[in-house]
This record gives sequence, C-alpha cells and structure tokens, in this order.
Amino acid sequence: MTPYAGQTVLVAGAAVAGAAVTRVLLGLGARVLVADERESERTAELERAGARLLGMPAVLPPGVDVVVTSPGWRPDHPLLGAAAAAGVEVIGEVELAWRLRDPAIPWLAVTGTNGKTTTVLMLESILRAAGLRTVAAGNVGLPLVEVCAGPYDVLAVELGSPQLHGAPSLRPLAGTVLNLAPDHIDWHGSFEAYARAKARVYAGNVAAVVNADDEWSVRLAVGSARTIGWSLSEPASGGLGVVDGVLMDRASGDGADHALAEVADIPVPGLHNVANALAAAALARVYGVEPGAVSAGLRSFTPAPHRNALVSTVDGVAYVDDSKATNPHAAAASLSAYGRVVWIAGGLLKGVAVDDFVASISHRLSAVVLLGADRGLLAEALARHAPDVPVTEVTRTDNGAMDEVVGRAAGLAAPGDTVLLAPAAASWDMFDDYSARGRAFAAAVQKLTAR
Repeated sequence: MTPYAGQTVLVAGAAVAGAAVTRVLLGLGARVLVADERESERTAELERAGARLLGMPAVLPPGVDVVVTSPGWRPDHPLLGAAAAAGVEVIGEVELAWRLRDPAIPWLAVTGTNGKTTTVLMLESILRAAGLRTVAAGNVGLPLVEVCAGPYDVLAVELGSPQLHGAPSLRPLAGTVLNLAPDHIDWHGSFEAYARAKARVYAGNVAAVVNADDEWSVRLAVGSARTIGWSLSEPASGGLGVVDGVLMDRASGDGADHALAEVADIPVPGLHNVANALAAAALARVYGVEPGAVSAGLRSFTPAPHRNALVSTVDGVAYVDDSKATNPHAAAASLSAYGRVVWIAGGLLKGVAVDDFVASISHRLSAVVLLGADRGLLAEALARHAPDVPVTEVTRTDNGAMDEVVGRAAGLAAPGDTVLLAPAAASWDMFDDYSARGRAFAAAVQKLTAR
C-alpha cells in the first residue's frame, strides 16, 4: 500500500517546504489539511490541487493521523502542542522525506551554525565532478521531499536545527557539524536544545565528519562508530587538513597522503571557506570520490548569492554583500576576511548575546552603520568594546532605509576600506529574507555608481 494513502495529514505551514509536502502527500493519496494564516497564490494552487485550507485553526481538527510541520513553526506552537497532547505524531518535512526516500540513495548531510550552504554546494560540485547524479537539497532551498526518491546516486543535504529537531529517524551515510555557536535560541529555548538538534546529523553514520578545531563539533560526535576530523592545521592520522597550501587527506586507510586540492582552487575568500571545502571534501571521500574530482569540483564551484559577494568598487572602496551572515558567528568569519571595514549590521539577534563577538572584531572596524530592530543592543556593545569607532544608526524601516544606510557608509569609508554588509542578525524585521536584504544593499550600491 502507498504510504499515507487514505490518511488525514495536517501540514503546518504553506511556505516552500509545506507546499512541497502537500503536493507529495496529495500524490500519495492522502487527505491533506493545510494550516497557514496567510493566503497567497501558492495556497490557492494547493487548494486547486485538492488540499483543504484551514487558515489558523484554534484547535486540532478531528481525525488527523499525523502532523507534518514546517521548520518555521516552533515546537511550542499551540497547534503542535495540541497534536502531541492528543497522541498525534508530529514530524518535520525532513523526517517525511527520510521515510519516503529510495534507500539506495545515500544522504551526505551538512549542518552547523554557519557555512552550511557554501559547504553543501561545494559538495554538490565535487560529486558532479565525479560524474555522479546529485543535487543539493534541504535547507539550501530545494525541499528534500521532492528529490528523496531520485533519480540520483547520492544527495548533498543541508539541514538546519529546526529541520533536525523534527527528524528523529534520520540516518545519513555521513554527516558533519561544521561549527556550533549560539543561534536560534528563541526557537529551541536553550543552547543545549539547539546543540542536541544539531547532533542528530551524526546518528547512524558510517563516518561522522568532525571539525577538529571546534569543540562542539567533536563533542557531539562522541559515540560515533568512526570519526574523521578535518582541521585548518596539518592533518592528524585519519583526518584531513592543510599542508603548504594543499588540502591533504590522511583518512583513506591506506596510510598514504592524498593531495585533494590547492587552497588556491577555492574561489571564495577566507579561512572559513577553506574549512568549508575540507568538510565537503571529507564527506565526498567517505562516499568514495577520487582526489581529482575534489580538485575539479572546488575549481568549478559557484558560490550562492549574498555570501561575501563583491557588488562593486566605488572610489577605491569595495562594497561586499554577506547578507547571509545572520548571526554573530557568521559575521565574525566574514569580517576576518577583510582589513579595514565599515560594517553594516543589525536586524533580529534572536536572543543571542553580542558582547564577546563585538569585542573580538572591534580591531577591524573603521566605522559602523546600524539598522533594524536590535540595533540598540549592538550600539551598546560597541560603546563598551569599541568606544573610538564611529557608530551611526539608521532608524527608518521603509523601502529607502538601505539607501540611507549605504549612503552613510560611503561617507564614512576611505579608499582601501571595505563596506561590508554582514548583519549578524536575521532580516525579518525589515525584509522578507536575507536575499531581499542583500538585493536592497546591491541596489543602493548601484545608485552610488550612477551619481
């Protein structure tokens, strides 16, 4: 019998993941109820396809067999709580994809506070260079439920902590936690709960791929059958690392050193991207990819938008869009790739403290322009830890706010500086997402060039 045929499934959320879940379940013959307070062309399409739209019900509808929740829904949402209290199973889109997957298609899974998308796209590029049928899916934008049954040889899977929280059965062939720092505390309730969710990427692995330079990445893998460590230093026996500008593999089991790629092959700047490349290479090597494909894949890798992307150079000042730096850990990595920075920051800090972060990056700052809901928290930290750095706040939140932000940054920058949008915060207070924020920044920079 087809899985979920004849069952009543409540899909919580009708964004990208929820819409994909709805379409797949309808195709399997399920009765699908969709809970989402927003009406859109997407929800209209789902209704035309056979789903029943509920808006946002105050109580759990009768007869629901299972709830599939989108990652945007926090575990303490009243509707999810009502389902759990009624004994109705609540799972996430990733769990559903795992249950519906073709078992012959292994998953190589990437999580971490930062670097997930870059790493999983590097992995995808390496696998394709090896001649494998693959695709990057999951938190990178393509729902896993749409690709889990093929036609692929292997999947490169990006998983955020909310997705992992709802995927208790997940058992990737290999997984990595790139790094761990406080983030999404408002969603999980505590750093410990956030860490527990991340640890699920290591469950059942043939090999847990750990960042030997990150305490939490290593700690969360304790108990794994096999660990492969990667480091920005010379690799230990059984690990990967860097020797004289070469990514080196000492984990193949034959006792030999295998040169995988030159650091110069990596087309994005910063040591954090060397780390991302090592993680991608380690996962690919677990699957059996040869060294030559690692090098070819890294050379052909195209970074995703809004990740340390040079928008333009105006009057000797480089304007760089790293809108994807949505937490302090990511922003610190971004800032480390540049010298003198006019930093554009602010948004929603998601309950994360910023004092230690601001103190650690203060020496790189020539000036700061702040925007967004939590800009005051950053301003206070800057006053404590970088009192000599000029700080200006933009209070407006309309469509012209980014123009004012970039204009002020341009006025503070000197030739040789980098104006860096690395907000250390989420974008939802002012923008639909980090991509919209990055596009607004790029548009404002282009207006500078037209003057």
